[in-house]
Amino acid sequence: MKEWLKISCLLCIFGCVREIRPSEPYVTEFLLGPWRNITETQLTHDVYPVGTYAYMVQLVFVFLITDFLRYKPLIITIGATGVIIWSMLIWSTSLLSLQILEVFYGTYMAAEVAYFTYIYAKVDKKYYPRVTSHTRAAMFVGKLVSGITAQLMINLELMNYKELNYITLATQIMAMLWAFGLPRVDKSLYFHREETCDTPEAISDQSSYTQTELPGDSSMEVSSQTQPKLLRAMLLLWLHFRSAYTNGRVIQWSLLYAIGLAGYLQVTYYMQILWKVIEPEPLIAWNGAVDAVLTALAALSALAAGYLHTDRLSSRTSLLILAFFSALEGGCVLICCWTNNIYWSYVGFVLFGALYGFTITVSSAEVARHLQEDSFGLVFGFNTLIALIFQSLLTIIFVTETGFELDAVGQFTAYAFYFIAVGILYLISVLVEYLWFRAATREKLDDTLE
Repeated sequence: MKEWLKISCLLCIFGCVREIRPSEPYVTEFLLGPWRNITETQLTHDVYPVGTYAYMVQLVFVFLITDFLRYKPLIITIGATGVIIWSMLIWSTSLLSLQILEVFYGTYMAAEVAYFTYIYAKVDKKYYPRVTSHTRAAMFVGKLVSGITAQLMINLELMNYKELNYITLATQIMAMLWAFGLPRVDKSLYFHREETCDTPEAISDQSSYTQTELPGDSSMEVSSQTQPKLLRAMLLLWLHFRSAYTNGRVIQWSLLYAIGLAGYLQVTYYMQILWKVIEPEPLIAWNGAVDAVLTALAALSALAAGYLHTDRLSSRTSLLILAFFSALEGGCVLICCWTNNIYWSYVGFVLFGALYGFTITVSSAEVARHLQEDSFGLVFGFNTLIALIFQSLLTIIFVTETGFELDAVGQFTAYAFYFIAVGILYLISVLVEYLWFRAATREKLDDTLE
């Protein structure tokens, strides 16, 4: 087996096992069940928002730490925090413990950046598209197995909602142990970068910086080596950031990516609470099956988007399609919340997930089209941070007592019109861009004729 493929397989096994969390489709049923003494209001206003804020705050630091520590320690951290989270879910009962658990969940999600960027430091650039698809596919497989397992355990009455957490805890332990066996990374994109001839002149100038040191003084030697390295890393970060975000297309598609991700995270985060409102005591909760179907359709949508998008659609056409699909996503969310039939709500959520799988793939591809390969991790990490800021604003405005403190149906109605408004705004931007392009073309033609 080729070395790049071996490394990809090792990482994908981690990604797949980590995603096998059959307790997640039923986490709200578990938390509001007889095992804990908390209310739906406490869960919505006092617990879940902590995870949103913790994820946002920690992502900033985790990205830099990931590169500095060369990925593997953070991948191990993913498994370790998973063990902590599900241990606390099983063996703690207080509201405070849930809030602390949400902080760890923020770490668990933020450290995911190490999973996606590790592979770029270990394989040649020519394999980037293939290994990216491998890591994404591994996660889809894990989620699919998770949903099917959860539904079977509940339908066959082999486990209750609490006992599903034991399976999740076991998979997190396995993932953590597997992470220890991943090959170590000798270089990274920024802080441990290999010196190459195409390094920018400014970075070369910084790298030539030296300090006078006393003979035999090891601390001075370490300092003289570390300072230029940090300067080079920060300068390269800035150069990549400036190169990306002075490109109008990158800004345009990054905003669409961030806005879409923010809405998706908010909808998926609180969907189980909406279902609990629609059907407080279901005979059989089909959450696991819904998650499995959604995952399968999202994977197919992503593949379809990748196939259709590759050199077939212009940026303007892609934007027009996504504006339409964003409005459709809003319609699907309305189906979820403007019904008293839980099965219609399931259908709306599955369709929403399938549409999101398409839109996020297209927006990611459009962003990547205008980037240097080495800046992928930086730009998508920053875009995710912007998405989390948007999600936090949605939480503050619609969920917490600081804002409107809407009930579940009111929240999802707001999220639906959020997607519809985004679709309308981008449709307007496409029309304005088209009209501007026509006017510019006509003016150029008139100048030529004169």
